[in-house]
Amino acid sequence: MANRLSKAAKAARIQEILDDLYPAPAIPLLHADPFSLLVAVLLSAQTTDKKVNEVTPRLMALAPTPAALAALPEERIREIIREVGLAPQKAKALKGLGAMLAAEHGGQVPRDMAALERLPGVGHKTASVVMAQAFGEPAFPVDTHIHRLAARWGLSDGHSVARTEAQLKAAFGRESWNLLHLQMIYFGREYCPARGHDLDGCPICGWAATKARKAAEKRAGTGKGVRNAVA
Repeated sequence: MANRLSKAAKAARIQEILDDLYPAPAIPLLHADPFSLLVAVLLSAQTTDKKVNEVTPRLMALAPTPAALAALPEERIREIIREVGLAPQKAKALKGLGAMLAAEHGGQVPRDMAALERLPGVGHKTASVVMAQAFGEPAFPVDTHIHRLAARWGLSDGHSVARTEAQLKAAFGRESWNLLHLQMIYFGREYCPARGHDLDGCPICGWAATKARKAAEKRAGTGKGVRNAVA
């Protein structure tokens, strides 16, 4: 089936499945405004959304504005966020982020990709999430999970996150990017894990992944066959 479908037809079918499974996916990170979302996304690297959703409100209670965040000692920020991964680096970035927002942007999160990417600790993916989820601007944030799914489904060549983003944007209509980003996150968590995944039984991988892709994942130890053999 996968080999007989054009990339456009495959993308359309994938979108239909995701729309059926997740017609209105919620933003997984709790936030009250663009600033708290920016903080939450920065905190989310190498940790779980559940942990971020526990930590962010505690930090926002003490520092609800960029100026207040900049005024907190770095050690205090680190103490509040100590449960998340990379806490020392994130604490330094958060203090610098607060200071730059207060000094250069009037205490507001800029609605501009380039300006966001200049903030401490904010990379392209974080900026894309804020543009999409805080401001509703079309963006297609690609994390490691979406990068993996796009390669499994034959929608990207898997060479880099940047190329995956460009290839997904080319495969889907601009108006659907923000929704698809969330749908793919939820699908990856529920149906399509990184390891021990039964590609044949997956609602999308079962028909979208090529035989070569399935064989490659099994050789790499990410497919169900290898996991069972090792177990």
